Amino acid sequence: MTQQDVRALVESNLATIPDFPEPGVLFRDLTPVFADGPAFHALSEALVEPFAGRFDVLAGVEARGFLLAGAASALCGAGLLPIRKAGKLPRRVLREEYALEYGTAALEVHEGELAPGTRVLIVDDVLATGGTVAAAARLVERAGWRVAGVSVAIELVDLGGRAALDDGHETFSLLQY
Repeated sequence: MTQQDVRALVESNLATIPDFPEPGVLFRDLTPVFADGPAFHALSEALVEPFAGRFDVLAGVEARGFLLAGAASALCGAGLLPIRKAGKLPRRVLREEYALEYGTAALEVHEGELAPGTRVLIVDDVLATGGTVAAAARLVERAGWRVAGVSVAIELVDLGGRAALDDGHETFSLLQY
């Protein structure tokens, strides 16, 4: 299936919700894509295809990134690294804080989960302002692993998320709005 075909399939299943979670926001809901087997399969493959042969592990950013990275890792036979919200992992962790519109949040990974130098492809659902993905990339690097790239289903271009990836990590987005 061509990338254009995958885009069309995913878009035909994508739900667009006006004024969610607040007035003026046009929310792109991927849950109908997850519920459609062929669309979910095609999306999962499309997220890893640009990075084929250049990663060892997929890192899924909580929460929808887990779904995408999990499906893609099963399809390509790569391992899966969960990047969790703070306080969810039971062993010793590395933590990376990042700014939100109001306040801060943090992401964590288990320390020593992967061998030093492991090539990690970061997968998430949406690249908006870039704060979450940038924090995930910093966390991967602080752990001694290498960011192989960033792959997202949707990029909200006007929000400038790519600029937040200040280390210039190669970034793929299937859909841009």
